[in-house]
Amino acid sequence: MTIQRVASKWAKTKILLKNKGLASYVPATRQYSLEALGDMLGTHTLVYIKPDRGTYGIGVVSVEQLHSQNADADETPTTSYKLRYEQKTEIFTSLESLDKTLSALFQGKEYLIQQGIHLLRHKDRPFDLRVLTQKSPSGQWVSTGIIGRVAAKNKIITNHHSGGVVHHYKPLMLEHMTAQEAENIRKELNTLGVNAAGQLQKSYPNLKEIGLDVAIDERWNIWILEVNTKPALFPFKKFFKDPSIYKQVKKYANAYGRDLSSKKKAKKTG
Repeated sequence: MTIQRVASKWAKTKILLKNKGLASYVPATRQYSLEALGDMLGTHTLVYIKPDRGTYGIGVVSVEQLHSQNADADETPTTSYKLRYEQKTEIFTSLESLDKTLSALFQGKEYLIQQGIHLLRHKDRPFDLRVLTQKSPSGQWVSTGIIGRVAAKNKIITNHHSGGVVHHYKPLMLEHMTAQEAENIRKELNTLGVNAAGQLQKSYPNLKEIGLDVAIDERWNIWILEVNTKPALFPFKKFFKDPSIYKQVKKYANAYGRDLSSKKKAKKTG
């Protein structure tokens, strides 16, 4: 049984944008160029730049446009650009010098520029959410779980492979809102996962599962950061005490043909 995977973030973004109900959840996104970088920073001040194809948050950088007022109030404020990647920070005084450094980092690969979202924070570290949505044995899309991911110290990426730590959804959200408000957002996230999967399936009919990476900003707006078509399922087994959550995740995965066995099949000989 074939499970369709889609590597290009840009391809998935364009499909989501075709749906008016989903488009409002998608941050402004453009393919990287010096012109696009200038336009995006002029509008959003903070942007994230990520490889069109890639996993685990590898290669993601952020750029923030800074303004400093000179001592003479009549002079034009000085503009600079703060680049953050891995655990490094560099300051540039021109877009051209920034672009030169970025081009060296990109090594000829295609990159996207995305509107930066100021995430909610846990202990002064940003966090986002992963919504797991799967095709049920009856053929319906179902959001089967939500986890929170808190970035490691001085990191801009929340991904587990970049040092991010998995947390339960509710405790993270209760630091910022009431239980009822958190539950309302949970319901919206579950619906968003189902709608996003359904929209993507129109172009990718053999899609069986998605991991929707979602940001909640300081005003509680929901943003789709990206969609992973081969989401990690182990967090729902490792980090949840309630075995029923992973039981459902595994049941659905087995039904559509994803092998969750930890042992590699032995190669046939002779």
